[in-house]
Amino acid sequence: MNAAAKHAVVIPGENYGPLAGLLAYVGEAAARRGARLELISWTPPPGRTLEERPPWVREQVAPVVDGFAAPLLIGKSLGSLAAAVAAERGLAGVWLTPLLTMSACVAALRRATEPFLLVGGTADDFWDGAVARELTPYVLEVEAPTTACCCRGRSPGAPRSSVG
Repeated sequence: MNAAAKHAVVIPGENYGPLAGLLAYVGEAAARRGARLELISWTPPPGRTLEERPPWVREQVAPVVDGFAAPLLIGKSLGSLAAAVAAERGLAGVWLTPLLTMSACVAALRRATEPFLLVGGTADDFWDGAVARELTPYVLEVEAPTTACCCRGRSPGAPRSSVG
């Protein structure tokens, strides 16, 4: 994290909050590097398709981001639609299981002027490893995990690694 990024805004996915699963680990890493965490919690409005959600995500994220000089944005799945806010404001980001099959998300990432990390799994229907590698040199692609970071086809009795 650069010296200017003293804050990190943690943006959840659709199914759990900003302190669960992968977000907990990445948030902890940012905190250990000196960032103060600003946590966004939300309940996405029912009845909207995924394609209709980018403006709603922006409405939730932009006012929080505007409260800090240059926060690091950390978003999970639905929260990766905040890449548009990052691009507009020249902010770095960490996007966990980003929605790389959505044109709005990919377009926002293409407009980024600051570095960003993409983390996804090959069994995630929203992940496209080729697109990820085209967008940034900072990619962590994990074999098999889905957007919930579960491995499909795990053997019976194996510990579940789902993080929602």
